[in-house]
Amino acid sequence: MRRSQVTTVSLLAALALTACTNAKDVLDPSAVTPPASSAQTLPTTPGTSATTSPTTTSPAPTASAPATPAQTAALAKTRLQVAPIVGASVEAAAPLTAELQTRARQRGVTLVGSTDQTATHVLKGYFSTMSEGKDTTVIYVWDVYDPSGNRLHRINGQQKAPSVGSTEGWPAVAPATMQAIADQTVDQFTAWLGSGGAG
Repeated sequence: MRRSQVTTVSLLAALALTACTNAKDVLDPSAVTPPASSAQTLPTTPGTSATTSPTTTSPAPTASAPATPAQTAALAKTRLQVAPIVGASVEAAAPLTAELQTRARQRGVTLVGSTDQTATHVLKGYFSTMSEGKDTTVIYVWDVYDPSGNRLHRINGQQKAPSVGSTEGWPAVAPATMQAIADQTVDQFTAWLGSGGAG
């Protein structure tokens, strides 16, 4: 019974995030410089919501299946603009945006700044947290738009991890949790592109 209540609350929070228009606590990802090494090991299944346990940092990027020539061409043409992130604190969003840049480079996707007019896709993210006992769950929704503002795809999921310290909300979210979300996001975005989503 308790699990179904948590699932219901998670779904309601995700739905509420989709309607979020408040720009409070927004971070522009193009303003963040990625760290030298911040790769995560996280197996994901393209097109599914991600609910995973805590992850550990890996010194090398994860291996993925070799891309077909068509997938490689689609990725090479992609110029992804990440819109300001809604709902997450600046402190929590910083490792997320840095890892987005690192993972996108690893996957062959070019990230462009907020003023770049050559973007082929725009990624908008909405985030919230839910604390339960000693764990904090980050709920996220990413919408992928074309340059004209038409929504093309949605990536959503949850990342549950032990809370940092005795706090709740964003202060309880470890950088590794946000980095794992970034890895999953880019992996699912590139899998969608590779399956013909670029059209």
